[in-house]
Amino acid sequence: MTNLMIGGVPEHFNLPWYLTLREKAYHPKGINLRWQDFPGGTGAMCKALRDGSIDMAVILTEGIIADIVKGNPSKIVQIFVSSPLRWGIHVAADSDYKGIDDLKGTKAAISRYGSGSHLMAYVHAQQAGWDLEKDLDFELVKNLSGALEKLPQGIGDYFMWEKFTTKPYVDDGTFRLVGECPTPWPCFVIAVREELLENQPEMVTDILEIINRTTFEFKQIPAIDRMLANRYDQKLEDIQLWLSQTQWSQQNLSAEQVIAVQEQLLHLDLIENSLDPSKILFDLNYTFTVD
Repeated sequence: MTNLMIGGVPEHFNLPWYLTLREKAYHPKGINLRWQDFPGGTGAMCKALRDGSIDMAVILTEGIIADIVKGNPSKIVQIFVSSPLRWGIHVAADSDYKGIDDLKGTKAAISRYGSGSHLMAYVHAQQAGWDLEKDLDFELVKNLSGALEKLPQGIGDYFMWEKFTTKPYVDDGTFRLVGECPTPWPCFVIAVREELLENQPEMVTDILEIINRTTFEFKQIPAIDRMLANRYDQKLEDIQLWLSQTQWSQQNLSAEQVIAVQEQLLHLDLIENSLDPSKILFDLNYTFTVD
């Protein structure tokens, strides 16, 4: 049995992984796959991929592409969620900020530099027509729990995070939602350390085959909406809306998508150079087929 570690955020997108791990679905392939939660998100996972404490990650597309360009020894083997991530823009419920325009020149609370909350603050600022040098500033809060604590104290002014994950805290009056910023690309990909891809690519293919079969059938699982609502403390109607907007994928990114993400990152000065897509994507010569 080969031990492998995969990381991801503890959010509803990743319930398919939990189901396969609960069923020990990888054991017949000789793989003991273990899951590590990363509440700190993309930046923390990039660090773990770099230092080898995890072998794989379910990670934000823009974050891992930026970090591969900067030297992360990993490659993308597949899209996991092809629909955009809907980033909610949140302020403390009792703050004086009423809308997006009020946030210009204030501090964005972010989990860490290089994280999705950091990168998407730039994307949002660009979309809003702000000056990226003058109108953006940051406050490190580590994760969602940190933002829940710090924003009501006036430490950081707004916080961007997946809007359904934060919905309970909007409902209970901790946060107030003032806007949204969907990613202009598929939101989650599966990244794998090059060492594993070079030495045991067949194990990566086995893992993809199992998780792909689960995500392909995921929405047809009886009462899956109730399972999600209970596990992630969500209202049933919110989960049903989220399910209707979310699409999992069994394909890899295209070269054109990688180029488009890098162009955006370059425009925002978040990377200094771009790479040929072949340096970012890995072809396992695997195609998911439905029986």
